[in-house]
Amino acid sequence: MDHRFCIAPMMDWSDRHCRYFWRLLTRRAALYTEMVTTDALLHGDRERFLHFNPEEHPVALQLGGSNPAELAECARFAGAGGYDEVNLNCGCPSDRVQSGMFGACLMAQPALVADCVAAMREACDIPVTVKHRIGIDDMEDYEGLLGFVEAQATAGCTTFIVHARKAWLQGLSPKENREIPPLHYEHVYRLKQERPELEIVINGGITSLEQCREHLAQVDGVMLGREAYHNPFMLAEVDRELFGDDAPAARRRDVIEGLLPYVRDQLSRGISLHHMTRHILGLYQGVPGARRFRRHLSEHAFKPDAGINVLEDAVALVNEPPETLAV
Repeated sequence: MDHRFCIAPMMDWSDRHCRYFWRLLTRRAALYTEMVTTDALLHGDRERFLHFNPEEHPVALQLGGSNPAELAECARFAGAGGYDEVNLNCGCPSDRVQSGMFGACLMAQPALVADCVAAMREACDIPVTVKHRIGIDDMEDYEGLLGFVEAQATAGCTTFIVHARKAWLQGLSPKENREIPPLHYEHVYRLKQERPELEIVINGGITSLEQCREHLAQVDGVMLGREAYHNPFMLAEVDRELFGDDAPAARRRDVIEGLLPYVRDQLSRGISLHHMTRHILGLYQGVPGARRFRRHLSEHAFKPDAGINVLEDAVALVNEPPETLAV
């Protein structure tokens, strides 16, 4: 799986409907599921949690857990289910995640994570990667990061997605942990310089393709999260600007035309229109009529009888210039 440009796993956002929408904008970006816990896969509706659309490839399943045997079984599910990669979450700072002994708190236990990585690699034939912070709490900044990464590299992991902020597990909310701890891109750059054989993907605070290009001069890949969600049309330029593809960038009207058959199919399967359209509210950002588009979907898509006409009517409220491209 090519990690040059990735879209982050985001709870409640990067579900299969959202990923299908993103794929209409970029064929090359690596996509990640929301984090799925081992308990959910082992004891819940496994088919629902594992299901994805074939069009989403390349796509990775992100797991949350800390039991090597359970993670191995779930990695086996990921491989058998057709995912291109399985990723272990060692970066989420929420209290709920900490109480389940997974997420960022695992950075304090590199040996346990290494056991998890080794077990997952043994259980499946797809790549096993780790997403983590540069550190937690009072962990020494670079030395702690390097020690954690080296333990996972010894276990066979070769791709690391590094959020360039510490996570403070006490005193900061998950939202604050995305904004308050300072970014230290230099630690991630140094990690790549000192361990050039590893694939290093940088994450945190990246909001433009220009910034992506600057980071790519130092590391192997970049990962965007909330900016890609709130301003999705920026993804239309990814394939051309970051991968050098010759194909023209998608236009908003092309995206809608590609989305309509999917929405009709999902509606026929009993999926609520709101579950799909909530992800596209930012598509027309900066275009005349964007506010009317968002308002119409917000007011009507959640209704039990909402059909494809709600989306079509919302699009009709937009005055998109005929040749508008991503910026």
